[in-house]
Amino acid sequence: MGVTKFGQVSVFSDLNQLQDLSLHPDYATVCGITELELLESFSPELSALADRQKMTSEECLAEVRRMYNGYRFHQDGPSVYNPFSTLNLFSSKDFVDYWFQTGTPTFLVELLKKSNMDLREIDQIEIMAEDFANYRQDADRPIPVIYQSGYLTIQKYDPRYRRYTLGYPNAEVKNGFLNFLLPSYTGAEKGRGGFHIGKFSEEMEAGDVDAFLTRLQGFFEGIPYDLSDRTERHYHVVFYLVFALMGQFIRTEVKSAKGRADAVVYTDTHVYVFEFKLNGTAVQALAQISEKGYAVAYQADGRAVVKVGVEFDKETRNLGRWLVV
Repeated sequence: MGVTKFGQVSVFSDLNQLQDLSLHPDYATVCGITELELLESFSPELSALADRQKMTSEECLAEVRRMYNGYRFHQDGPSVYNPFSTLNLFSSKDFVDYWFQTGTPTFLVELLKKSNMDLREIDQIEIMAEDFANYRQDADRPIPVIYQSGYLTIQKYDPRYRRYTLGYPNAEVKNGFLNFLLPSYTGAEKGRGGFHIGKFSEEMEAGDVDAFLTRLQGFFEGIPYDLSDRTERHYHVVFYLVFALMGQFIRTEVKSAKGRADAVVYTDTHVYVFEFKLNGTAVQALAQISEKGYAVAYQADGRAVVKVGVEFDKETRNLGRWLVV
């Protein structure tokens, strides 16, 4: 399906007569495992996995679904599980990112770096139906290539406007993709991103906001000067990567629309509402949280709500002052 489409844009014109099945409803499940197939054909494997992980059957299925389900190859078709990852899961009985162990094409990273695409906009991005016809490695139009490479899938479709909404299919793809991108935007040593993110999460779970922000300060100090384009977007992308990857361990939300805090982190006892000011002060950041009512939605949660205002110094390219109330 994807290989065919890439072949059609090569120099071999005789391939142009091949029929593209990528969005054909009759073949929507040919490249994956449906949930019905999973339950009917892999019941013993699911039971063995649940026993190994000390989970109930319901908990186990929910985690398999979260990690490996979600691919949709037609707007009216069911979602399917990644067969490579699912079969490896049943073999090893451990929830890990199997697909990314096969390697991520470096050309995708280079394509994103050359493009004007904001990483925060990739998840739930909208694309017109005719855009699926273009799979060239075009820095001005990277989304079709990212979709065809398996990092995005169909989430919704508006038949009136023939408009698709694309997003990450599952946790394996989202976490693996963002972890792969992290060194390109921060200079973090490859293979060390998980260690950093795990430490960030532990500090938030412990309620130590100062330690978290101090570690984040050190993280920014490690960004080589030539990696940063010194624009606001670059720093926002780094914030996004850190908070999005923390979602592997604790629940987090990062800003995806105007009128929301930059990031919200949930632990068992607290909800932390973050606002970062790249051209302002920590006082202004805190004031914005209050004035815009960013924390109001969490007041009835039952957990303590903590507001965190952080200012970013563009001259030092690092966090400056922060206030916690």
